[in-house]
Amino acid sequence: MYGTPRDTAAFDTHYSEKHIPLAKKVLGVRGYEVSNGPVATPAGPSNYHLVAVLQFGDMAAIQKAFGSPEGQAALADVQTLATGGVDILMFDTREA
Repeated sequence: MYGTPRDTAAFDTHYSEKHIPLAKKVLGVRGYEVSNGPVATPAGPSNYHLVAVLQFGDMAAIQKAFGSPEGQAALADVQTLATGGVDILMFDTREA
């Protein structure tokens, strides 16, 4: 979840042209979705500019992916890209 960057146009260009291709090379990514348009809360606007959801098989697959050279490259790019801050959350899911 990316906080609002200092320059949203530069963020959007970098994210689309550099970060997405890097992230798609990460071992084990099963799905990749990004928010489209404003990120809001039930009470109104949020402090987030973009939310990305990468899907993996399980927590072990996430750990293996981000330990790989491709995963490390994607994480390093996040540090360059996230001028508004970033929250990275990892979790297993289950059907409800």
